[in-house]
Amino acid sequence: MSVLPLSSITITEYNDTHNRRLVDIFAPHANDPWAILFDNCDSTKSDGRFSIMLWQPVRTVTAYQGQTRTHCLLTNKKEEIDSPPFEAAEHFLHSMVKHLSIAPSAPDIANVLPFMIGVAGMAGYDTGRYYEALPSYAESHYQTEDFAAGLYLYSLIEDNLTGKMYYCSADGTTIPNLRTFDSVPKADNQGFRLTSDWQSNLSKETYIRCIEKIHDYLKAGDCYQVNFAQRFTAGFSGSVWQAYEALRVANQAPFSAYMKLANSSIASISPERFLKVVNKIVETKPIKGTRPRFADKEEDAASASSLLTAEKDRAENLMIVDLLRNDISKHCVPHSVTVPSLFALESYEAVHHLVSTVTGVLHDNVSPLKLLASAFPGGSITGAPKIRAMEVIDELEIHRRNIYCGSMFYMGFREDLDSSICIRTLLAEKEQIHCWAGGGIVLDSVPEDEFQETLDKVSKILPVLSSQFGSNSDKD
Repeated sequence: MSVLPLSSITITEYNDTHNRRLVDIFAPHANDPWAILFDNCDSTKSDGRFSIMLWQPVRTVTAYQGQTRTHCLLTNKKEEIDSPPFEAAEHFLHSMVKHLSIAPSAPDIANVLPFMIGVAGMAGYDTGRYYEALPSYAESHYQTEDFAAGLYLYSLIEDNLTGKMYYCSADGTTIPNLRTFDSVPKADNQGFRLTSDWQSNLSKETYIRCIEKIHDYLKAGDCYQVNFAQRFTAGFSGSVWQAYEALRVANQAPFSAYMKLANSSIASISPERFLKVVNKIVETKPIKGTRPRFADKEEDAASASSLLTAEKDRAENLMIVDLLRNDISKHCVPHSVTVPSLFALESYEAVHHLVSTVTGVLHDNVSPLKLLASAFPGGSITGAPKIRAMEVIDELEIHRRNIYCGSMFYMGFREDLDSSICIRTLLAEKEQIHCWAGGGIVLDSVPEDEFQETLDKVSKILPVLSSQFGSNSDKD
């Protein structure tokens, strides 16, 4: 199979003979390197409608420890390149398909399907280091790349509104070459299991001392807000896909995603959009403000009400809205940036969130990937001002974040882009699985409350995995 010449995108309705959902079709591919599932978990939040399965990219761009590389999987040619990762993805991946068009015979659904073929992958939080000079205090011991994106010439897209699936192809094929459960070796289907209890990289006492240090920086005028996180780690064995399946059911987050890389797996159940661009319209939806959910309806309603009326959380949210307005204004038409929704309540399985929406109109000469690079990482998970907040984060957090607070993203050949903020996200590598939780720290933050908020945010993650896959859950 050659990458070029490619002429048009064909779209075929895919009828699975076993009436499986997309998540079930993806399962046999979950351990294939570079397989990706963008999964809205049937959520209707943030206009959720489509889920996307991708496999077998023809070319990739990766960045690791300051070096960007491209790899043609068809010829096995590898090159080191002198470009930051998003620009490399633009030049080496998107440029190969941006000239394509949709075949005249394509169904009307083509007008609303996202992506179809194009660039997709992950950009870890530390992708920001390729664009800004940042300190290197936090320990970096990950095998997982800082950035990994591929050029995908096939996709399988599920319309959760109609239940139909569509196979999109750039080489004229109308039947996807997919494996079934029966063809997967037993080793690939090995069940997931935690082999140790979860341990934080910070004690509660150390966490509180770090908050006090952040307060010193805030009082000195260094920052207005700093996002600070702790990392939880456990040993594991088996396929991380089984863990993701349990988490997607427990959380139903609209920006969930799963990606398998050569040395690791990413399982994200994020509720937060970073940047979306469709027909030059830019949208970002920062989350700032959190309260726990409760089984008792009155207690749950009171928790939501306390969030909606909390001056601290509203002020925190507004700081990040202003930061993001500034970030996207750099590449948007003058006076086009607006805030159509401020301090809206969104309720998920584990927590209530305060969410705002910022929109703008992208300049004609600006690619969505350039916008993404310019705004990366998202202000909702750094603080303000962004660079100084990132310096404080690197000083106080023991380990680098890697995928946490980075992004899962795609940009189709029509330059329709969507991306998440990778909160509620797990990274599995070297027989260890990591999960982070953090929050925005401002002057009136109470350290004990901030610590509890981090536990609330993972209340549908760590306990779910421990109860279903814990090392003591299946004693002989």
